[in-house]
Amino acid sequence: MPLSILKMLRIYNTLSRKIEDFKPIDPEKIGIYTCGPTVYREVHIGNFRTYIGGDILRRVLTYNGHRVVHVKNITDVGHMRNISGNHHSSANSPQADQIDPIIEEAIKKGKTPQEIAEHFTKLYLSDEKKLNILPATVYPKATEHVKEMIEIIKVLLKKGFAYETNGTVYFDVKKFKSYGKLSGNTLDKMDNLLKAVRVSLETDKKDSIDFALWKKAEKDRFMKWESPWGEGFPGWHIECSAMSIKYLGDSFDIHTGGEDLIFPHHEDEIAQSEAATGQKFANYWAHGGYLLVDGEKMSRSKGNVYTILDLEKQGFDPLSFRYLTLTVHYKSKMNFTFKALEAAQTALNHLREIVSQYDVPKISRDGQRSSAEHEKRFLEAINDDLNIPKALSIVWEMVKSDFPTPDIAESLFKFDKILGLDLENAKSYIKKEKETVPEKIMELIAQRDELRKNKRYNLADQVRHKIEKLGYEIQDGEDGSTNVKKIN
Repeated sequence: MPLSILKMLRIYNTLSRKIEDFKPIDPEKIGIYTCGPTVYREVHIGNFRTYIGGDILRRVLTYNGHRVVHVKNITDVGHMRNISGNHHSSANSPQADQIDPIIEEAIKKGKTPQEIAEHFTKLYLSDEKKLNILPATVYPKATEHVKEMIEIIKVLLKKGFAYETNGTVYFDVKKFKSYGKLSGNTLDKMDNLLKAVRVSLETDKKDSIDFALWKKAEKDRFMKWESPWGEGFPGWHIECSAMSIKYLGDSFDIHTGGEDLIFPHHEDEIAQSEAATGQKFANYWAHGGYLLVDGEKMSRSKGNVYTILDLEKQGFDPLSFRYLTLTVHYKSKMNFTFKALEAAQTALNHLREIVSQYDVPKISRDGQRSSAEHEKRFLEAINDDLNIPKALSIVWEMVKSDFPTPDIAESLFKFDKILGLDLENAKSYIKKEKETVPEKIMELIAQRDELRKNKRYNLADQVRHKIEKLGYEIQDGEDGSTNVKKIN
């Protein structure tokens, strides 16, 4: 009997602004769409915080006995208005300062936009793997679905929800009366809407709030396609509508993304999709909170934008970042600091050390484990709007208990189907960690641990300084664990 009989998922729905019971369209197949990366540079940890949240949601639904079809798009075409460094726009032109990011990166690197997109797509997928994010069922690329985008635009024009001006097609926002139902930026709050929307610099729109579905291409634009309105390229929002509808249908269960996408991106997705199909677009909208760095918004000008590679260069296991995200509820703001990451790495290493000593049971013994109560509470936590911080506390409570280790191990490996910390391979991580630390350092660490155990703290500090002089740093966890990393 599946555990979902005991508890079903309740999740906060941005659309209704309340926590709801999750009721799938088809219990046999749950459809999830996630706004994926724009691949013109490495994806930063703020984005990955959101993707880990989506991964947790998928894992919980699978744990509850559902089959999940997860679609995550790859935006490999820019949606800005301009072209290349050799464009013909004057400095005063409306388009002069809106360089397409993918094309700009291609120019800088001396490569084609396709080569840039392919390179960063591979890096993204590699980082996903390092973070143990389950691969999506489908990774549709925007460039491979332009035909589907054009078809939706044709329907919107036919229905009167769009209009064409000199080769560019706009969505007529005021024609969609329920606009703003996701973000609250409704038509009757027009003043606020105009302040919040990215007001386009084009002058050929009926209204400032209208957004582009298709944009006319300049003569020397690299990425452009034929359309009924001439050569052009798709707007930002139409890409996700076309790909989600193709793979999940006119209506599907859950749309995920960061809260920064609620407006205008997700609001515009709803408007164009529902106007085209006449059906409700997504039943549930799950948005992850912002990630701050040292209390500030990430900004390349501030130099506080970090990638997974940046964390690795400083000696951190990517899964320590995953662990860190599990300590904060997905809807809450998360403040990233390297001190917090160090604590997460120490906790994860300690958990691996504990797990590596367990006897892994070969036969499942459902209903007979002393840890059954912890399983029930864990299940309740994850289904309570993905309360993973609470679930993680239950994990630590269980591993510190005096239950038989086979019971703890079996329950823990079940829990890890949600947490995604790859605990079944704990021994290999420990072995790898020890292989990277010289034997002499390990001997000094053992010596220091013994001195601390005997409360000879002055001598222990001397050993610590010796270790640091040899280029390694000791981090002591509150639970008595010790972590070591090379000083860069």
